[in-house]
Amino acid sequence: MGLRREREEEMEHLLNKGALWAVTYGDLMSYLMIFFLILFTFAVSGEARFAEGVAGMQERFGGSEGESLARQRRRERELAVADDLKSRLHSRGLQKFAAVEVSEHRIQVTMREPVLFASGRAELKDSARPMLREFAASVRELPNRIVVEGHTDSVPVASGPYPSNWELSLSRAAGVIRYLVETEGIDPARVSGAGYAEFKPVAANESASGRALNRRIELSLLRRER
Repeated sequence: MGLRREREEEMEHLLNKGALWAVTYGDLMSYLMIFFLILFTFAVSGEARFAEGVAGMQERFGGSEGESLARQRRRERELAVADDLKSRLHSRGLQKFAAVEVSEHRIQVTMREPVLFASGRAELKDSARPMLREFAASVRELPNRIVVEGHTDSVPVASGPYPSNWELSLSRAAGVIRYLVETEGIDPARVSGAGYAEFKPVAANESASGRALNRRIELSLLRRER
């Protein structure tokens, strides 16, 4: 009786192991069937859908070498634009009025007030146009966003149409944007503006030279992360 019981238990154990093996095998067959269905769908949908599917899988599983290469080329092109802009400004003798700086997130051009606007005014001077023209020529073909920021010194607006430096700085940024869009043909969807009055100084406002540095327009070409 005891021997029979032992044999029954042994048989039950083997059957359980077989069931586990069958489940594992069944899962494998299910995965293979799904995989071949995906391949069939790609074949029916054409090469374009296949490429989309491959790209999606590459993104899902950690990106691809192609994506990394595309990003590298984009960053190199942005740096080439910065070099081109520096060269353009230098060739026209404008480098003392406009400084180009490159950071991880933006290519920034800082333009000083005297060549851009009359004191307390937001209308562009004729002397501002060559700098803005060179900026537009360098960045026109890129899709990157452009941010135009107006800044003033801490001296209150004495008279005129602007009740404070807030309105003055914002109107100056808007004037630059209008020129870039209406005259130079920059896509308006790429451009935004802001006015910061005297609240983002780059120098102390106690001296005339410091105030002159604070009266500026900053044009930033935002570098694309992806």
